[in-house]
Parts: sequence; C-alpha cells; structure tokens
Amino acid sequence: MDYMFADGFLGTKAPFFMDFVTIIVALLPLLVFGAIWLARGGHYKVHAFLPSVIYIVSVVVVGYFEYGVRVGGGFAHFATQSGISSSYLVTILVLHITVATLTFIGWSYIVFKAISDFKSAKLPGAGSSITHKLWGKRVYIGIVLTAVTGILVYLLLFVF
Repeated sequence: MDYMFADGFLGTKAPFFMDFVTIIVALLPLLVFGAIWLARGGHYKVHAFLPSVIYIVSVVVVGYFEYGVRVGGGFAHFATQSGISSSYLVTILVLHITVATLTFIGWSYIVFKAISDFKSAKLPGAGSSITHKLWGKRVYIGIVLTAVTGILVYLLLFVF
C-alpha cells in the first residue's frame, strides 16, 4: 500500500490517499443530492438502493482514510507540514469530527430505518415519509457540513 503515501494528484503537499478521499468527500453532497432528486421524481426503488450504496462506499472510504492517517503518522505528523497554528488546526478538526460523527449516526439511523420501513411496506408512503424526509434533510445538511469542514481541514493542512 505504498501508493497511498505517494505524492497526491491535486498539486498540494498531501499524499495520494488524502487527495483521493478529499475528492470523494467533495462529491458526496452531489451524489446524495442526486439520490434525493430521484425520490422527488418518484423513483423510489432506485432511491432506496442508491443511498445505501453511497453509505457503504462512504464507510469504506472513511476506513481507508483512517488507515492512511494512522499509518502515515497521525494528525500531528500531517499538521507539522502546515503553516497554520496547531491550536486552530485542532479546533477545526474537532469541529469536523463532531459534525461527521453526528452525521454518521443520523445517516446510519435513516439508512437502517428506511430498509426496515421499506421491507414492512411503510416506505414509500404517508405513514413514515414525513419522518424520513425530516431525517433526510438533517443528514443532507450534515453531509454538506462534513464535506465543507473536511475540505477546510485538507486546505489548512496541505495548502496553507
């Protein structure tokens, strides 16, 4: 897995794995928006499938990212390459981790609840669609905020 630590492809100080994960994170809100758009268009079966796939791929990407950070020396190692103060970096990182964790919990809830509701024929339908839509909006906002804060962490570590 030496390729993970080769020079990245975005022209920054980041290794390959960071560039790869950053691109996925940047695309995530667009992919999830597409899944929401499908539901609004009445394509419920595709909508039922796509968010689950996006969720699974996201979990795998986070695992890949965490592996790379740990093997690469941890956050402190990457922070030494930045011109930004460590206290500011840690503050932004804690914000990112908090938003990402809350989003993951909400996203896990909505994915597994939707699978359960779909199997019991509650989705799509009037009975639980209001709750599903509400949680979907919350999770989407969390995904956007996770992407924004993740990109900010990347920029602070490898650009500034």
